Amino acid sequence: MIPIRDTAPRYRFPLINVALILINVLVFFYQQVLPPQQLYDFILTYGTVPAKLTGSLLGIFRPGFSSHALMDAALPLITANFLHGGWLHLLGNMLYLWIFGDNIEGRLGHLKYLLFYLFMGVASQLFHILSSPFSTVPLVGASGAIAGVLGTYYILFPHARILTLVPLGFFITFVHLPAVIFLGVWFILQLFNASLQGVAMGAQAVAWWAHIGGFLAGAGMGLLIRRKIYYEYY
Repeated sequence: MIPIRDTAPRYRFPLINVALILINVLVFFYQQVLPPQQLYDFILTYGTVPAKLTGSLLGIFRPGFSSHALMDAALPLITANFLHGGWLHLLGNMLYLWIFGDNIEGRLGHLKYLLFYLFMGVASQLFHILSSPFSTVPLVGASGAIAGVLGTYYILFPHARILTLVPLGFFITFVHLPAVIFLGVWFILQLFNASLQGVAMGAQAVAWWAHIGGFLAGAGMGLLIRRKIYYEYY
């Protein structure tokens, strides 16, 4: 299923959402001009390597602990959200961010939305690290942060309609789905793929647990936001 647009109202121009999309695109273009070895080093430096962060955290309890090493391992929790592994990875993420992010920014305001987005990126990656703490495969992409956006959207705009492109074999059709259905199916697919990952062999190309963790964190944040709005109203 591919979302095309939604019907939830936009409360203000999504300045931060547009800026996030532009930053992601510019960083990806920068990745494309790097020679292969420099690109590899760039991904290792600014992508989140679970084993590196886990090792640094365990190093707190060892003699000679270096706070600089811990900071170097933790910084990618932010920077990894702006790296992507390919055109489809980038375009898919930016499509979802464009459709669903503006409404969350409208509810939160610009600065709070930026902090929310970065927090969702960190939370989703930590969830992934819990599932694979000693992996040496760098984690890159905005998917976890965007999953947080989707989780909050699921709570705040459940009755919004999502114009969705649905491929049916050789045929393509468009349907309007309630957000609660569209995002519910999306989340179930993440759970399904994560369960397959548990029995598959070899490195995984998609961090499904980051998607799941981001969505759950976003849904939890959505409940807090909805509760605050309710009490402010009454």
